[in-house]
Amino acid sequence: MLVVLRRFKLLILSLSSAILLSAAWYWHLSILIFFAFVPLLILEDVLTSNKVPSNSKLLGYVYLCFSIWNSLVTWWIYYASFGGACMAIIANSLLMSIVFFIFSYIKNKISKTWGIWILVPIWAAWEYGHTLWDLSWSWINIGNVFSFNHYWIQWYEYTGASGGTIWTLAVNILIFITVKQNRVTKILSLPIFKIAISILLPILLSYLILLFRRPLKLYKENITNVVVIQPNIDPYNVKFSLDYQSQFFKTLDLLKNKITNKTDYLVLPETFITDNLDESNINNSTPIKWFRDSIISKFPKLKIITGGNSYVLYDNKKYITATARLDNESGKYYDVFNSGFFIDSVQVKIYHKSKLVPGVERMPFPALLKPLEKLAIDLGGTIGSIGTQEARSVFNDSINKVYIAPIICYESIYADYVTEFIRLGANLIFIITNDGWWEDTPGHKQHLNYARLRAIENRRQIARSANTGISCFIDEFGNIEQPTPWWKESVISKSMSKNKELTFFSRYGDILSYCSVLISLILILYFFFIKLRFIFLK
Repeated sequence: MLVVLRRFKLLILSLSSAILLSAAWYWHLSILIFFAFVPLLILEDVLTSNKVPSNSKLLGYVYLCFSIWNSLVTWWIYYASFGGACMAIIANSLLMSIVFFIFSYIKNKISKTWGIWILVPIWAAWEYGHTLWDLSWSWINIGNVFSFNHYWIQWYEYTGASGGTIWTLAVNILIFITVKQNRVTKILSLPIFKIAISILLPILLSYLILLFRRPLKLYKENITNVVVIQPNIDPYNVKFSLDYQSQFFKTLDLLKNKITNKTDYLVLPETFITDNLDESNINNSTPIKWFRDSIISKFPKLKIITGGNSYVLYDNKKYITATARLDNESGKYYDVFNSGFFIDSVQVKIYHKSKLVPGVERMPFPALLKPLEKLAIDLGGTIGSIGTQEARSVFNDSINKVYIAPIICYESIYADYVTEFIRLGANLIFIITNDGWWEDTPGHKQHLNYARLRAIENRRQIARSANTGISCFIDEFGNIEQPTPWWKESVISKSMSKNKELTFFSRYGDILSYCSVLISLILILYFFFIKLRFIFLK
C-alpha cells in the first residue's frame, strides 16, 4: 500500500508540473510558469534522496511531464502531419527529459548545497544549443511564455528571451528551497519575501523601462508608409493548385484604393508567388513583370516585398550543396529556395529562408540523410530539403534610407538569428508567413505573439503579412496594432517609424546563453574532475 501511495504521489507531482506548464501557454497565464517546475524538483528530490537513487523512474516521470506539456501546447502540428506531430512531441520531450536527467545526475554526484542551481545554466545552454542544429524545435523555450504578457519583459532588450528562461528557473528553485525547508506557512519569513521580490522586481523594472522609453519614441521624420495584405488563400486546397494569375488578380482587387502615391512598401505573405522562379533570369519572369506592369508602373516609388519559390542551377559541380537535387532532363543539379523578394521598377533582391522547419522544409543532416529527403512533409509544393544561404542579408533601400530584415515564417522564433539582420543595419522588420497549415488553433496565435519578443529585443517596428492571418503591425514595445481577423481577406496600412539604434541585445547577442554554455561546460568538467579524483583516491 505504501508503495502504491508513493507512486501515486510521484504521478501527481509529474502531472502537476505538466498542467502548470501547459496552462501557462495555452491560457496565456504566464504567472503559472514561476511554479511549474516546483513539483518536478520535488519529485527529483524524492527519487534521488535515497542511497540508491531511482534514475529510471526519474526519467520516466520527467518524460511523462514533458510529453504532456509538448502535446498540450503543440498538438496543432498534426493538422499538417500526424506523423510529424508525433515525431516533434516525442523527440522534444525526450531531449528535455535527458537535459533534466543530466542536471539531476551531476547535482547529486557533486553533492553540494548549491547543486540545485546548476539547472539554470544547463537548461538555458540546452535551449540555446537547440536553436543551432538541424533538429531545432525551440517553440516552447521557457522565455517565450512571456510573449503573452509583454509588459513584464521590456528588459528583453538587454537579455533576450533567454533572460525569461533564467528568471523563471531561478524563481522556481527559490520556491522549491522554501518548500523543502518547510517555510511556506511563514508568510512574512525572509524566503517568502525573496520569492516575492524575485517575481515583482523584474516586472517593476519592465514598467519603469516603458515609463522612460515611451516619451522618447522615434522621430516623426523617420516615417515610412507600409501596406500589408492578407490574401487569405487556402494553402491546402487552393493556393498551390490555383494558377498564380488568378491569385494575382484577386490581390489586385483587394488593393483597389489602398495604395497611394505616398505608399512606400507593399508587403505580401510567404510563398505568395507559387511559380518556381529562375534566379538567373528573374527580371524576365512572368510574376515579376505582372507586379511591375500592374502596380509599380502606377506607383513608381512603391517597393514590393513578397515571398515565393525560386531555384538556382549549378553549372559547376564544385558549387553543388548537400541539399541540391538532380534534374534528370538536363543532368544538372539545382537548389530550391523558400525566398523573400524585394521588387522595384528596375531590380529584384532575393533572400533565402535559412531557418527551416525540420522534416517539412529540410531533412535533418542532409549530407548524411539525403537518400531519405523525399520523406519530408510536402507543404507548399516543395518536397525534400530546400536550400539556405550562409549569411544574413537585408533589403537595402538607400533612397528612402530603409533597411528591411526579411524574416520568413519560422525564423521569427529565433532571437539571436534575428539580431544578425539588425547588426547589418535593418531598421524595420517585415515578417512574411503562411500560418494556414495549422487551421484556427493556438499555433498561429503563438507564432504571432512570439514576434512581439523580436520587436522588444531589438526595438524595431514590425509589419507582419500572414496569408490567412493574423496580419498586423507591432510597435517597438511589443504592442499589436490592427490585427486582422483569422481567415478573412484584409488590407491594413500604417506609417511606421524606423530606428537605427542598437539595443544591448542587438549589439552583443544572447550573452546570457553564451555564458550558460560556458558555465555548463565548466560544471561538466568539474563533475569529471570530482569523479576522477574519487576513482584515484579509492
